[in-house]
Amino acid sequence: MAKSTYAYIVKHDDGIDKDAECKAAITAIKIVAPAAGYRQVTDQLHEDGKRINHKKVLRIMKELGILSTAYEHQGRKYSSYRGNIGKIAKNKLNRHFYTDRPYQKLTTDVTEVRWGAKTKNERGYFTCIYDMFSGEILGYEIAMKPTVKFTLSALTKAITKIPSNLGYRTLVHSDQGFQYQTKQWQNNLKDNSMIQSMSRKATCLDNAVMESFFHLLKSEAYYHKIINTFEDVCAAISLWIEYYNNRRSKTKLGGKSPVKYRLLATQQTI
Repeated sequence: MAKSTYAYIVKHDDGIDKDAECKAAITAIKIVAPAAGYRQVTDQLHEDGKRINHKKVLRIMKELGILSTAYEHQGRKYSSYRGNIGKIAKNKLNRHFYTDRPYQKLTTDVTEVRWGAKTKNERGYFTCIYDMFSGEILGYEIAMKPTVKFTLSALTKAITKIPSNLGYRTLVHSDQGFQYQTKQWQNNLKDNSMIQSMSRKATCLDNAVMESFFHLLKSEAYYHKIINTFEDVCAAISLWIEYYNNRRSKTKLGGKSPVKYRLLATQQTI
């Protein structure tokens, strides 16, 4: 080693961890959101006013051994299709998932949620109404059976949050699940001047937005936790949705949470 190199190392090696502050901030975020990946952590640091490159965040998380593994779990997909028991609506969304207006394009679906410390053989059902503008969850429901009433409950909660003076109609997209073919569901949409849209049969990509959200929900809300009862899974999901809507940053939203992004967008259009 060159003498000058040795002298430089000795001079600058003061035993102080220059990343200590960053490590503390990253660890604090991971305590609140243990399933968060390095990009989500980076966005949250930026929201907190800390300017740090995502590559550095990745390096530190590797050093600390806190990289997320939650997304490696693959669950089984639930299908609510029971054949043609009612009216099948046209696919008016047609995979045009983008919208620049809140409440203009909503999507919904039903998925299984499982619990049980070892086998995870116990199951219930989760449904929600998702706004494609911001990714905000406008209404959701968790139940032991995927009934029509169960899906209507989530829709009713969402409708109460949609302003009556939008100036445009709301489209609600779903798959061809039996719940969405019923007169109860379709009449509820008509009564609220909403447009119904359905995916094509056995074409999950027509509702890829919802599939992606369900994977995110399960990965972050409870896959990495010990869930023993239906009450436990309900509590875990409810806490996560509150965090997701109001505090979880999303890169495609400029590092904002769904609610903050919507509020900023609506303020700019006023």
